[in-house]
Amino acid sequence: MHDVVIRNGTVYDGEGGAPYAADVAIDGDLIAAVMPAIGDRGRHELDVSGLAVAPGFINVLSWAIPSLFADGRAQSDVRQGVTLEVFGEGSSMGPLTDAMRRDQIERQADIKYDIPWTTLREGLDHLVRLGISVNVASFVGATTLRVHEVGYDDRPPSSDELERMRRLAREAAAEGALGLGSALIYTPGTFAATDELAALAEAAGGTYISHLRNEGERLVEAIDELIEIARTAGVRGEIYHLKQAGTPNWSKLPAVIERVERARAGGVDITADMYPYTAGATGLNACMPPWVQAGGFRAWLGRLREPSLRKRVEDEMRAPGRDWENLYVAAGGADGILLVSFKSDALKPLTGKTLADVAKIRGRSPEETAMDLVVEDESRVGACYFIASEDNVRRQVAIEWMSFGSDEAAPAPEGVFLKSNPHPRAYGTFARLLGRYVRDEGIVPLEEAIRRLTSFPATNLGLDRRGRLARGYFADVVAFDPNKVIDHATYADPHRYASGVVDVFVNGEQVLRRGEHTGARPGRVLSPRA
Repeated sequence: MHDVVIRNGTVYDGEGGAPYAADVAIDGDLIAAVMPAIGDRGRHELDVSGLAVAPGFINVLSWAIPSLFADGRAQSDVRQGVTLEVFGEGSSMGPLTDAMRRDQIERQADIKYDIPWTTLREGLDHLVRLGISVNVASFVGATTLRVHEVGYDDRPPSSDELERMRRLAREAAAEGALGLGSALIYTPGTFAATDELAALAEAAGGTYISHLRNEGERLVEAIDELIEIARTAGVRGEIYHLKQAGTPNWSKLPAVIERVERARAGGVDITADMYPYTAGATGLNACMPPWVQAGGFRAWLGRLREPSLRKRVEDEMRAPGRDWENLYVAAGGADGILLVSFKSDALKPLTGKTLADVAKIRGRSPEETAMDLVVEDESRVGACYFIASEDNVRRQVAIEWMSFGSDEAAPAPEGVFLKSNPHPRAYGTFARLLGRYVRDEGIVPLEEAIRRLTSFPATNLGLDRRGRLARGYFADVVAFDPNKVIDHATYADPHRYASGVVDVFVNGEQVLRRGEHTGARPGRVLSPRA
């Protein structure tokens, strides 16, 4: 007698081979068998005739921490088959000083929660104790380490500060961090030099994963920097959300592929991840030069109130960044920037308008309007930037060393989440991949797409017995209809669940049953193999 038997499905085991008809048995939190016509009964049996059965999907780039505090069910992702959220793009839940904790609490917007932890592992454990439906794992953030020791200043760390940062990175790794994550277009992360990042990556071990220093004019040089850091540190490297920002840079994808494949052939393990959309999402801070943001958020607001400095910011917003990535220019200006989230109730009616729309309403230039909104909202103001090429998205989906991440939260179309608009990737990344690009456009076979959602990232992250349907592996399992799986979220109407995913198990417990959440919260903290 097994705990669960999933019968009559078509198994895609995560290794990329041809699918086959088989049953899957689960005992406790482990897969007990994957074989045709399991004779033993199950205390709970599912008939999944006509459905694909696969390992749970891995969201390699997740920002679900606040949303999990608000609702641990992770509804938008679970309903797409996601069973693991991976955090740590530059910032991580720890290590934190008391000042960092106070600053993070002060800057919280719609979702409020306490921060009683100081280390990364304590933060992840705290989240799990509250009850979550998905597994979680994290990189230690290079920005977090920098703020812990250097603060928000534009300067290199002293030798003592760098050694303390390295010690903190080693401690995070010993407690289960996946490696080092950086985000090099945002202050103060952008102030970190290549040698600083290499020293921290070596201390953290595992993987160095990075939001590149530039995804536009200096994209190829930024790829070279990531490869250099990985090679110097003796770790594998991964490019966060690979894209080519701005029309003049769309032609650079072949050069990027050549750089990565040359490094791979030379023994440096470089991979990438992506989301299948042409718009990115970040804050209005990505429109403004790093110097105006140096010193932290309050210093940034203070400078934006100075008329002489505002004129300089306005001029620099209109020109390609000489030493920074200007997403205002990459988006083609204010018409390509969609405002999606505000902290202030007074500004929330502007949600869903472009920056150009708001500038016209206010009778101000778009650049002045962007600065005004940041000051009025006392936040970076969430925005979608339309910067990428659909043809390049298709080409990237076909790359064998590409995995996938939403770069978003895991919300639900209810309660506090309706106070702002996410990027539609929050509800649609994985279903869009499987429905539009795999089934409808046939860019890659389904078994290959599933490999790159499961065993490929699990291996890259060094996770133990995850990412495959095989005896002795942990029972993270998804059953979905490959003929029906599709996303429905749009930029205008983003709070819409995907469809086509039927059943989801996390650590052997069913969290989605016939398309509806069960309320189960069996999520755990995952760490790399020792």
